[in-house]
Amino acid sequence: MQIHVRPASDFPYPTTQEDVRIPLPDGTRLYARIWRPVTEEPVPALLEYLPYRLSDWTAPRDAQRHPWYAGHGYASVRVDVRGHGNSEGMPGDEYDATELADGVAVVNWLAEQPWCTGKVGMFGISWGGFNSLQIAALAPEPLKAIVTVCSSDDRYDNDVHYMGGSVLAVDMHAWAATMLAFVSRPPDPAQVGDAWRDMWLTRLEKVEPLIHTWLTHQTRDDYWKHGSVCEDYGAIDAAVLAVGGWHDPYRDTALRLVEHLDPNRVRGLIGPWSHQYPDRGRPPGPAIGFLQETLRWWDHWLKDSDDTDVMAEPLLRSWISESHPPRTVYEELPGRWVGDAVWPSPHITSVPFALQGAPIVVDSPQHTGLDAGRFFPFGNDADLPPDQREEDAKSASFEFPVGESAIEILGRPRVRLRLTLGVPFGQAAARVCDVAPDGSSTLITRGVLNLSARNGRDRADAWPLGATKDVTFELNGIGHSFPPGHRIRLSVSSAYWPWIWPQADSAGFTLDPAGSSLELPVRTPTHDSITFAPPEQSTPLAVAFPENPDQRPERLITRDVAAGEWRMEVDPRYGGTRVYPDGLKFTEDALETYTIHESDPQSARTRSDWTIRLHRPETGWDVRVTTRSEIACDAADFITSNEVTCREGNEVVFHRTWEKRIPRTAG
Repeated sequence: MQIHVRPASDFPYPTTQEDVRIPLPDGTRLYARIWRPVTEEPVPALLEYLPYRLSDWTAPRDAQRHPWYAGHGYASVRVDVRGHGNSEGMPGDEYDATELADGVAVVNWLAEQPWCTGKVGMFGISWGGFNSLQIAALAPEPLKAIVTVCSSDDRYDNDVHYMGGSVLAVDMHAWAATMLAFVSRPPDPAQVGDAWRDMWLTRLEKVEPLIHTWLTHQTRDDYWKHGSVCEDYGAIDAAVLAVGGWHDPYRDTALRLVEHLDPNRVRGLIGPWSHQYPDRGRPPGPAIGFLQETLRWWDHWLKDSDDTDVMAEPLLRSWISESHPPRTVYEELPGRWVGDAVWPSPHITSVPFALQGAPIVVDSPQHTGLDAGRFFPFGNDADLPPDQREEDAKSASFEFPVGESAIEILGRPRVRLRLTLGVPFGQAAARVCDVAPDGSSTLITRGVLNLSARNGRDRADAWPLGATKDVTFELNGIGHSFPPGHRIRLSVSSAYWPWIWPQADSAGFTLDPAGSSLELPVRTPTHDSITFAPPEQSTPLAVAFPENPDQRPERLITRDVAAGEWRMEVDPRYGGTRVYPDGLKFTEDALETYTIHESDPQSARTRSDWTIRLHRPETGWDVRVTTRSEIACDAADFITSNEVTCREGNEVVFHRTWEKRIPRTAG
């Protein structure tokens, strides 16, 4: 769908832009960019609060939305978190108490400005969506409403660290490595002047790889409860618009928020999207007029407008995808919008599908899962799972034919499995696929359970050797319609690499279909009239993206047949090289590598290499950050290795390595 770009002259208000330093109670100043409408009347403020460098890394995305909000009567503010970008102070852990307290202080500062009415909203995607929710739970008085996109209410079981109690190898490592590279970038002398070098070196001395903390907390303890708003939904007083995408790992948050928050102060929206704002036009679409939709939200809650009818919308608006062949990218998916006035919805019934057959031994090869696709799809060409037939063949699979009428599901499927284990630890991965008459298998949703977490994510209970037990776990939420003539396939595996780090002694299990089932949230079809305006944005930033003739494949899988080793290389393609209007050339290159021997769970290895260069040819400023991050394991420990090297020109100004062994208490 084409995005309508609106020039500033087309907005209701002319706008201005300025960069400021927002003072915090301890004297630290946070770097901020403020877009405001030109008017004598005070206006509400909107805050997006991130560690991702507003002066370069998010600048193209910021230009699409902040000027748009300003042109429609809001002061739209983008702030870098303490210790990141051009903000002062030292970096900390993600969403730590200091970050959240700083966010509260920024909300209060905005409300006190003479150009502000005293009412503030927060919005953000991913990190910005997380801290919007968490700051809302701290309930600063001026914060009246938020829009949280692709975020989580549960930092342990619905973030990049753990899934079903299992270590997320694919993003526990990749994101920790990414943040190590990101936090090592210097402030920009064009914004902070000659102090940039001292700020950078002081900051680097405080850097600690986040993987150390994340792997130390392998069950859902107090560390993960901090910032998890599911601990007390009642603490959130601000109105919440919760937005997700079926191809984003955080989409279940929207389902939980509309279930647990006051229905008079929450609305949910889940589309077909990946980890992107819904107006950006990144696959899969269709994109929607998301800025216009959020403007209705802001006008209602921050301007007391009765003309938006936004609260007359269904509590949850969801996209139901029609059946589609397996591909790693879709420009747009077929489907339709549906609305549910309450959640859980009376239109949905949990329908059990009993598994059939004799007990079967499930001992999947350790490389089962290489066709899982990207944990965080961003709309790139190789993000989504390809045909699942190979994965299904490495699993125990059960099929259920679709009759003369389509089976439409909306919500979180559930599996009940009767398992027998001869070892104390293991894991089960379950996938639901839509199998077409030609045999092609499209992955619809999946879930994982660390079997030591079967009694709760806050504990690690060894399996009694030789015992048979029933376990139950939910799969990720989805909206999908299985057409007549297709088959619904449930596949269960004992490995799912590299999404899930294998247990030290992963000998599989015996699955008894008797007492096992798949439960689907079957929705009675309704005829809903839900539409959205086409996407529109403000004029894009004039950033050039030079072509890279040496671009490596996004996803490359190789097999050493003789050695039995499998290797996957992933180029995350966050942005590559770009040249900004002020002359900054920003070069970014990353490669993630995952290796495993097909029969040895202790052979699992991950590695991430980053190079970031910031260069202004006209001033001679030239800095380079290179990082290396690795995780290996043995039966007792995770073994981590990290290295950071920073250069100014050809001079190494900082170098440090970290080597650490972390006991495998649950992972």
